[in-house]
Amino acid sequence: MPLQQLTQAMEQAGIRRLAVISGDPAWCLWQASAWCNTLTGDWLTVSPAPLFADLTDAPVLHVQPAAVRTLLGREFRHALFDARHGFHAEAFAALAGTLTAGSWLLLMVPPWDQWSQQPDADSLRWADVAGPIPTPHFIHHLQQCIMADDQVLLACQHQPCRMPPRSAGPPWHCQAPQQQQAILNKLMALPSGVAVLTAARGRGKSALAGMLARQAGACVVTAPARASTTVLAAFAAEQFHFMAPDALLALETPPAGQWLIVDEAAAIPAPLLQALVSRYPRVLLTTTVQGYEGSGRGFILKFCAGLADVHYFTLDEPLRWSRADPLEQWLNQALLFEDSVTVEPASAAPVTPQRVAQGDFNALEAAYRLLTSAHYRTSPIDLRRLLDAPGMQLWRAGALSALQGALWLVEEGGLEPELAQAVWAGTRRPRGNLVAQSLAAHAGLPEAATLRSLRISRIAVMAESRRQGIGQQLVATAASAATGHDYLSVSFGYTQSLWSFWRACGFTLVRIGTQREASSGCYAAMAIRPCSAAGEALQRRAAAQLARDWPRMRHVTDLELVLEAVADDGLNDQDIQLAAGFAWAQRPLEASLPALQRLVETVATPDPLLAAAVTAPEALSKQAQQAGVSGRKALIAVLRQRAAAGLDTLGVTADRLCLPLK
Repeated sequence: MPLQQLTQAMEQAGIRRLAVISGDPAWCLWQASAWCNTLTGDWLTVSPAPLFADLTDAPVLHVQPAAVRTLLGREFRHALFDARHGFHAEAFAALAGTLTAGSWLLLMVPPWDQWSQQPDADSLRWADVAGPIPTPHFIHHLQQCIMADDQVLLACQHQPCRMPPRSAGPPWHCQAPQQQQAILNKLMALPSGVAVLTAARGRGKSALAGMLARQAGACVVTAPARASTTVLAAFAAEQFHFMAPDALLALETPPAGQWLIVDEAAAIPAPLLQALVSRYPRVLLTTTVQGYEGSGRGFILKFCAGLADVHYFTLDEPLRWSRADPLEQWLNQALLFEDSVTVEPASAAPVTPQRVAQGDFNALEAAYRLLTSAHYRTSPIDLRRLLDAPGMQLWRAGALSALQGALWLVEEGGLEPELAQAVWAGTRRPRGNLVAQSLAAHAGLPEAATLRSLRISRIAVMAESRRQGIGQQLVATAASAATGHDYLSVSFGYTQSLWSFWRACGFTLVRIGTQREASSGCYAAMAIRPCSAAGEALQRRAAAQLARDWPRMRHVTDLELVLEAVADDGLNDQDIQLAAGFAWAQRPLEASLPALQRLVETVATPDPLLAAAVTAPEALSKQAQQAGVSGRKALIAVLRQRAAAGLDTLGVTADRLCLPLK
């Protein structure tokens, strides 16, 4: 069947398809240009640089992979994705979501037999490597998905082209508007409570939320970012009244409204969301249950389970393509977007955690699905890390058919002493090493970056298997197997329940941030569990320092924390080092506050500006105005000079400390 007739049949059936073009770079471009000249369409092209020049007469819209999200909410006919040098999975998924029925998504890839061994430029985003690396496990998975799906057109250089079946299916009649209207009627009749609307991408949940705002009238709309509410605003028309979550909570009396509509609620920290929900009699929470930016399934399990009066609604009818759409089905399989299959009940027998080999795709898939169900931000970039990034460890508890728990560890540390000292001084920030670098840069512990450690990136336990010690068992087994490592670490948004879990796992709190994180609404906390004598020494030093500094930090945090009492004996050698790191290097003010406070208390004539800054760091903007300098950056530069002058009165110089200078 000619390509035009096949495409026309696809449009009538309401489906889209994937076409894979594999070969030498010039051959791929020649094939793609032939497609663009044969089929009329938008031919949105996603590639690192414009491709065609004079090869095609068709107008081509070009965007880089990182910019695809700017096109969300728009619709296109046909698109081309250039993966010859790297596969940006999130951009590919987002691009697919913009295509209408009857569209082809062309995927250009390297020669088939060379693809898995070719360095992938996208690995620079997520693998913490100096140069691109091959990603064989992910590419083999994609190739298997392509070969197993006869709906995918496959054109390999020097090989016959594999065409999809001639029949595209029965005529498509979109039922999405009827489903939207049925749910809208139920929402309008809801007297009170919280309505939770879940949907996969392309089902029209934002449009439905906008319809509710327009029909109900007095509604307040909030979302993680206003830019993501474009579709909602279009359907709400003049009834669109938006306020950011923090601005809404800052008001003593919330704006009057019959409804509070929270778009993409799973991306808002639970404490903020709980406060928002309590302010309105009727609330609509919308969330995406799968997609390139994360999953809302964990949100449903954790947050919604604690609501007293909750009503669940689901949109499952696509708006721009049919339920039988081959492109969406392939994408769900390739990037593990589809909901998990029903699994066997977990055995009552004790489980023995096992490490998952990086090439064991079946075990990795089961663990990844469990992590996705528990963590909103689990996304295709995590799948790529687990499959091919160096330094990853994955542990599972339970059989694959009845998986009970999963633990993801990332290797950190092992920096050369000179680099670790530069991280401590604030003059270097190499990629990766989240906790190891933070303990050096913020807690003032450079040895944390030279020691080898394993950071717990994610941990998840099936809801039915919780409170049975499986999480603790996973951590304990991983710690016992951490040969050659000095400590395990974890970074988390501090809540009492979370800290109770990590403390039960043998961790000691070693750092608390001074500002709430946007991602969790909580203060960042870090804890470690030693695996060697050097790790135990680091744990003791870090815990003692936090306990000594905490009385000076608690006035800048809204957090009740009970730590072992440690005497504050005034300015000591460690404080002098940290204060000097602020004065003559680039250590941040927030990390230097306790040491600078002790410096101010020690010098005979403390500098008034420095004293004011370390006493009330939340008022730096006002202090900058009073000092006659422009902004925070200029004020920090002045404060470094004042700290240096204070140290000078004590006979302390940068030369004596051998600090990396600015």
